[in-house]
Amino acid sequence: MKIATYNVNGINGRLPVLLKWLSETSPDVVCLQELKAPDEKFPIQAINEAGYNAIWHGQKSWNGVAILAKNKEIKELRRGLAGDDDDLQSRYIEALIDGIVIGCLYLPNGNPSPGVKFDYKLQWFERLTAHAAQLLTYKLPTILIGDYNVMPTELDVYKPERWVNDALFRPETRAAFQKLLSQGWIDAIRLLYPTEKIYTFYDYFRNAYGRDAGLRIDHFLLSPDLKPKLINAAVDKHVRGWEKTSDHCPVWIEIKT
Repeated sequence: MKIATYNVNGINGRLPVLLKWLSETSPDVVCLQELKAPDEKFPIQAINEAGYNAIWHGQKSWNGVAILAKNKEIKELRRGLAGDDDDLQSRYIEALIDGIVIGCLYLPNGNPSPGVKFDYKLQWFERLTAHAAQLLTYKLPTILIGDYNVMPTELDVYKPERWVNDALFRPETRAAFQKLLSQGWIDAIRLLYPTEKIYTFYDYFRNAYGRDAGLRIDHFLLSPDLKPKLINAAVDKHVRGWEKTSDHCPVWIEIKT
C-alpha cells in the first residue's frame, strides 16, 4: 500500500497540481493538510473523478485536513482532538482504511515564539501525544501522518543555526516530538534513511527550492507493528518545481499489507 502526505497550501487554488500528481503517482491513501476551504467548498467532485473517495474537516481560509483513498472504503473514526472544547481549528481527522488507522494532522506552526501561538502549539502537541498513547492501546496498525511543523534534528534543516529561535526548531518543540516517539512510534523516513539529508518543504522566498535549502517537517509515525512492513519511502521533490505549486512536496511510504 502506498500512503502519501501532501500539504497542498490551498486545495482549490492548487487543485490542478494535486490532480496531476495523483494521476502520475496513484497513491492508495493520501493525507492532505492546509485545505484553506470550508467543508462545502471541498472539491469532492474532482476528487471523485480522479478515482478517490474522501473525508475532510475544513475551515474557511485556514487549516483543514482530508483523507483520500483510491478504491477503498474510508471509515471515519474521529475529527479533532480531545482536551480543549474551545479549540475550533480543523487540524485532525482519523479513519480506518484496510484495517489500518490513519491519523491525518496539521500541527500548529507556533510562530512567533515565545507567545500565545507557541503556547497553543505545545498544548496541541500535548493533546496529540495523549491521543497517540491511547491509539497504541488498541493494538491496531496505526500511522500518524502529516505536517508536524517540527524539524526533529539538525539533519532536518538547512543551516540549523538560523532556526534556533523558530517555533519549528525550538528545544521545546523538538522535545515534544521526541516525547511522542518515546511511546514507541517510528519515524518512517529516518528508519529507512537514518543519515541522509531529506527535505519536504521549501520556502517561496530566496530561491529555497533552487538552492535545496529546505526543511523536513512532513512525517509518518508508524506504530511498532508496522515497522517490519515498511518497504519504501520517498519525497516527490520535483512537484515543488511545478507552476503554482505548494511550498511542500508530496511525501510517501510503501508498506506490505
